[in-house]
Amino acid sequence: MYFTVNEFILFGLTQDPRKQKAVFGVFLMFYLATLLGNFLIVVTIKRSRTLGSPMYFFLFYLSFTDACLSTTIAPRLIVDAISQRKTISYNECMTQVFSAHFFGCMEIFVLILMAFDRYVAICKPLRYTTIMNRHVCSVLVILGWVGSCIHSSAQIFLASRLPFCGPNVIDHYFCDLQPLLKLACMDTYVINLLVVSNSGAICTVSFIILLISYVIILYSLRNYSAEGRRKALSTCTSHFIVVVLFFGPCIFMYTRPATTFPVDKVVAVFYTFGTPLLNPLIYTLRNAEVKNAMKKLWCSKV
Repeated sequence: MYFTVNEFILFGLTQDPRKQKAVFGVFLMFYLATLLGNFLIVVTIKRSRTLGSPMYFFLFYLSFTDACLSTTIAPRLIVDAISQRKTISYNECMTQVFSAHFFGCMEIFVLILMAFDRYVAICKPLRYTTIMNRHVCSVLVILGWVGSCIHSSAQIFLASRLPFCGPNVIDHYFCDLQPLLKLACMDTYVINLLVVSNSGAICTVSFIILLISYVIILYSLRNYSAEGRRKALSTCTSHFIVVVLFFGPCIFMYTRPATTFPVDKVVAVFYTFGTPLLNPLIYTLRNAEVKNAMKKLWCSKV
C-alpha cells in the first residue's frame, strides 16, 4: 500500500455560509431526534414484558443499528457545518468507511430477518413458535453481525488498495468508496466492479428477496379474516415503507459505474439520516403494542 495524502477535506452538503448554518441546525435536530426515538424503542423493548416476540427482538436490533449508523456519520457533518477546517485524517476516513458499511449492512440483514419473521408468522402460524424461538433468532442476529463484518472488511480492503497522490477534496459529507475512487491515482475500473458486485449486489439481491417475501405474504392473506388481514397488512406496510426508503437510495448509489452526480449527496441523506429518523416513527405510530408498552413503561417512571 502506498499513498502521499494523509488527510482529506470533506466538501459537505454546501459551501454557502448561510446554508451551512441551516445544515447545522436542521441536522443537529435530526440527529438528536434519531437518538431519542431509537433509544426509546430500545429501552422499551428491553424493559417491557409484553414485547417479547421475535418481531420486537429484531426491532430492538434495528433501532440499535439505526442509532449507530447515524452516529457514524451525523456528528462529523454537524461539526463540519460550523468549522473552518473540514479535514478528516486518512485513518478516520477508513474507519468511517468501515463503520458506515458495517451498520448499513447490518440494517439490511435485520430488515430481511423481520420480513422472514412476518413470513413465518403469516404463512406458517402453527409452527411459528417452533421455528422462531429465541435461540434461532439469536443465531440469525449473530450471523447478521458476522456477515456485516465480512462485507465492511471487504470495503476497507478495497479502499486501502487505492493510492492517493494528488487531489484530496472529497465531494461528499462523509467518506465512502464512490467519492474516494474519483481521487485515486490509478485506473479504478476493476475496483469499481468489485464495489458493485459487493455493495450493489447485496442491496439489489436483498431488495428482490424482500419484494418476493412480501408478495408471498400478501398472497397468503387471502385465507385470513378481515380483521386478520387488516392487522397483518398494517405490520407489513410499516416494514415495506422502511424497505423502500432504505433500499431505493442504496441501489441508486451502489449499482452504477464510478461516476458521481450532484444529487448523490441528497440521495445519501435518505439512508444515512432519513431512515434512522423515520424508523422509530413508523414502528411506533403504526404499532399499538409498542405505543401501549411505551405509555405503560414511561408513565410509570414519571
